[in-house]
Amino acid sequence: MQSFGLGESIPPDTAHAVSVSLPTWSANIGYEEGEDWVISRLTTGYPRFFIHRSIQAFAAELAEKFGAPGANLKAMLFPTRQTANRCATFVRSRAPSEDTVGLSVVNLVVDQTSPSAKALQLFCPAVSAVLCSEAAFPVAKQYWQHSGDGVSSRRAEFCHGLFRDGLLKLDDGPKSPSQKPCRGPRRYQRPNSLDQGRPNGGSSPVSPAPVAAPGEEFQETSRFLEERFGRNLDASFVEPAKSAIRRRIAGAMRGNHELSKSPLPEMESNSRGVTLREDDVYLFPCGMNAIFNAHRALLGARSSDLKSINFGFPYVDTLKILEKFGPGCVFYGNASESELDDLESKLKSGERFLALFCEFPGNPLLTCPNLTRIRQLADTYDFAVVVDETIGTFANINVLPYADIVVSSLTKIFSGDCNVMGGSAIFNPHGRYYSALKDFARRELEDTYWAEDVIFMERNSRDFASRIDRINVNAEAICDVLKTHPLVKSLFYPRYVKTSENYEICRLPGGGHGGLVSVVFNEKTQAVAFYDAIKTAKGPSLGTNFTLTSPYVLLAHYQELEWAAGFGVDPSLIRISVGLEETAHLVHVFRTALRAAEKSVASTK
Repeated sequence: MQSFGLGESIPPDTAHAVSVSLPTWSANIGYEEGEDWVISRLTTGYPRFFIHRSIQAFAAELAEKFGAPGANLKAMLFPTRQTANRCATFVRSRAPSEDTVGLSVVNLVVDQTSPSAKALQLFCPAVSAVLCSEAAFPVAKQYWQHSGDGVSSRRAEFCHGLFRDGLLKLDDGPKSPSQKPCRGPRRYQRPNSLDQGRPNGGSSPVSPAPVAAPGEEFQETSRFLEERFGRNLDASFVEPAKSAIRRRIAGAMRGNHELSKSPLPEMESNSRGVTLREDDVYLFPCGMNAIFNAHRALLGARSSDLKSINFGFPYVDTLKILEKFGPGCVFYGNASESELDDLESKLKSGERFLALFCEFPGNPLLTCPNLTRIRQLADTYDFAVVVDETIGTFANINVLPYADIVVSSLTKIFSGDCNVMGGSAIFNPHGRYYSALKDFARRELEDTYWAEDVIFMERNSRDFASRIDRINVNAEAICDVLKTHPLVKSLFYPRYVKTSENYEICRLPGGGHGGLVSVVFNEKTQAVAFYDAIKTAKGPSLGTNFTLTSPYVLLAHYQELEWAAGFGVDPSLIRISVGLEETAHLVHVFRTALRAAEKSVASTK
């Protein structure tokens, strides 16, 4: 396996890599403590925690150009006026009033007087910047991290080039009612578009492209990209790529299918157990943005006064979304039957809730909530169920029959290549809130998934199903190595945890148990020795095509380790995202690391 130096991107030499190498236990602590010997060497980082260099550069230029002289403002970049306005509203509500002086939103759109406007129109390359003081910037960064609304690094890079070439200009006012959203080519404008049915034609800040002969706009765009930016991006594939991604998520397309430039026929069968249309699947720029917008949709479709439920130990930002956006939430951190008993008692006494959010399995303990009972409670007491299937993956499990919305981070195993972000949400057409959710989506949801990211995601995901099979096998082999070792205190994997029956109820015929394994050693020193010795990539994220190891709790909960421990999440837990390597080689790598842990025991005697 390839070794990675401190701060190197994972994968190496990848401009838009999703992970970064933290090869030792001390490097992870140094990262969390902000120590210069670590921070100064980071070439990148996980995109919702580390602002990509291309985004930083563009933001600094916009802050300097549009901020008042001497104001020393900073900028946070978003893809649309609406997303930026939400951030500005969040900052005003949470930062001291004296820190919000100078807070403003700057919107940049294509200069329609430019000869290149028509070519650019297919990409809707808009950017909005929230300008704020240095004191208010940490609050803006909270919104950026929790919501996932920020621009992707590829969008920032592309739009920065346009800005420097004078092709983006200020858009000073709201859109006129006569303007329509940027939807791409007419032959891909179907009733299932996110933009269909929006009042006043939608909310995209870019006006429509002039009518062109069939194929003309694609030829012009491809020529423009090649001549001006050297891009290998065929605009004619963007819309069919979105269609292919949605169909894979719906379970209606498996295998390595080449794209066609013609619209695909209506979906027929799928593996979800529920009849779906393509427009029931929504794409977002990252997984957290899918969760954020699922929460927004439920608040808009049902009631903005009802609290939600976070059921099970959460991914950090899911809980933050439920706490900070809306009336708050009730937190059950163990996803246990006794906690369901408590919830049922609350419901019987008259308490009502907006929705229950859970992961299946949970991260990092890989336990699974009782979806059958949760669904029964939801039907009886009128609340929605949102299930995050990222770790289980829909190639292994089917949770849609139990959920009103199923969300997933496509950044993870669906992509695998660790070089692009993405997220999805499925609205269950059999759910009682389906019509209200669809109405909200037509009014409020924007398609902000950047074209280049779409192309990368579609290409990466073509062999998704076959990769899952290999990863399932490798994960089982690693568990066989770890579960009987005397230094291993606890092994967490859906097949072996006490909630395995809940997983089996949702497991598909032929499905496995996924590619995520967590391990706790008897002593912290053993965990440190194992982590430092293991010859895999080491950094944040999961679901990569290569095995990726992380002291997950340190990275996700460093400021709240005691709190996490209260829910059985050991601070020294090591999380292993299993890859596609040859099985025997992986087994050798793990046995070698275990020998290093054994030596640490001997050295302390």
